[in-house]
Amino acid sequence: MGEHYFQQPQGMLLLRCRLKRALPQKVSCRFWAVMGKLQSKLKHSTYKYSSHSSSPCSAVRSHTTGPLIFHPVFGRPDGITEERVQTKAFQEYSPAHVDTVSVVAALNSDLCVSGGKDKTVVAYNWKTGNVVKRFKGHEREITKVIVNDYYRGGLGSRSDQTSTLELSFLEQIACIHKSDQFFSASRDRMVMMWDLHGSSQPRQQFSAHAMVVTGLAVSPDSSQLCTGSRDNTLLLWDVGTGQCVERASISRNLVTHLCWVPGEPYILQTSEDKTLRLWDSRGLQVAHLFPAKQHIQTHCEVSEDGHKCISCSSGFGGEGCEATLWDLRQTRNRICEYKGHFQTVASCVFLPRALALMPVIATSSHDCRVKIWNQDTGACLFTLSLDGSGPLTSLAVGDTMSLLCASFSRGIHLLRVDHGRGLELREVAAF
Repeated sequence: MGEHYFQQPQGMLLLRCRLKRALPQKVSCRFWAVMGKLQSKLKHSTYKYSSHSSSPCSAVRSHTTGPLIFHPVFGRPDGITEERVQTKAFQEYSPAHVDTVSVVAALNSDLCVSGGKDKTVVAYNWKTGNVVKRFKGHEREITKVIVNDYYRGGLGSRSDQTSTLELSFLEQIACIHKSDQFFSASRDRMVMMWDLHGSSQPRQQFSAHAMVVTGLAVSPDSSQLCTGSRDNTLLLWDVGTGQCVERASISRNLVTHLCWVPGEPYILQTSEDKTLRLWDSRGLQVAHLFPAKQHIQTHCEVSEDGHKCISCSSGFGGEGCEATLWDLRQTRNRICEYKGHFQTVASCVFLPRALALMPVIATSSHDCRVKIWNQDTGACLFTLSLDGSGPLTSLAVGDTMSLLCASFSRGIHLLRVDHGRGLELREVAAF
C-alpha cells in the first residue's frame, strides 16, 4: 500500500499513516499541526486506538467540543483496544499525603486508607474529598496498609444485603470491618494496628523483623496476622496478644506481597526470587511452589471464591511487565497471561462481577496506565493513561463503579467505570 493523507476541514491537522504489508495490524502514525495555536486549544481528552502487543500509538483522535462517543468491542479479533489519555477534566480534592503514596485500599463504601512516604496513614472520604483522620507512629515510609474482609473465608453465609465492596478482597490494607481496625507496615521494620474510631496512636505493635516489612495478610477470622520482609522471613502473629507464634525463613526469599486465601488456612506470597509460594499457616510451611517466572513477582491477589490468583511481574520496555492468572485448586496450573504494559506491573485486582458480563481484572503499572482485561481470554478491554502521575503504585476496588489508584507524583486517583458504554474507565477526582 502507498501513503494516505487525510486533511480535516478547517482544523488544519494533518494525519499521515503508513500501512506496512508485512505487519498489517501495525499502523505507524505521525501528527503535526500546521498552526501552533491549534495545539494549545486541544485541552480535552484524547483517545488512542492501539494494539497492546505492538506500538503504544496507532492513531489518535482529538476533540474540543464535547466527549467523543465510542463503544469498545470486547475481544476484537484484530487485537485493537481503546486507550484514553487522561487530561485535566477531573476534580482536585485536598491531598491525602504530601509525598508519594505507596498503597491505598478501601475501608468501606465511603472511606479509603492509604500510606506513603510522608510516614503517615490517612483515612480519607473519597466521596467528599475530606481527610477523616491521620495516624502517626511510624518513623519511616509506609510500605503496606491492609484490609481484611470479615465476610470471606467461611465465617457465615452471604447476606443479600452484603455489599459488593464487603465481598471483594482488598489486598493492600487489612481491615476488620466489625471493629474498624487495620494494619500498616513500614520501612522502620514495624507493623502497627490502628482503630479508626479510637486514638490516633497505634493500638498494637508487632516488631521482630530485621529489615523493611513488605507483606501483610490477616486470617479470615481476624485472629492471626502474617508479615513478610526483605529479611527472607515470614512471621505469624496472634493479633490479640501481639506475640509471634511461628517463624519461617528461606534463603533469598525477599517478600514483596502477601494475601490470605479466603476460607483456607493458606497464605499466598510473591518474592524477588521470581516465585509464587503458597504457605500453610498451620506450622508456617510451604504447601506449594509455583513455577518460577522470568522476572520479580511484585504483587498477588486471590479471587473471591479462592479458586484463582493473579501475580504481577516487574520489567521494562514490554519485557516482563505482565500479570499471570494461576489455578489455586488441585492442578495449580498457569491459566492465562495478560501482556501489554511497558513497565513493571505493581498491582492487580479482581473486579466485581457487576462491572461486566464476563470476569474481568484490572492492573496498574509504572507506565502510568491502568488496564482492564478479560480474565478468561487475556484480551485488553480498555486502557487509561494517567499522564503526569508518575509510576502507579497500588490499585484497589472502591465500590461497584470505582477504583482507587495510588501514584508516585499525583497522590490518589479516583477512577469511574462507565457501565453504559462497555468498560470505559475515566478519572473523576484526584487527592
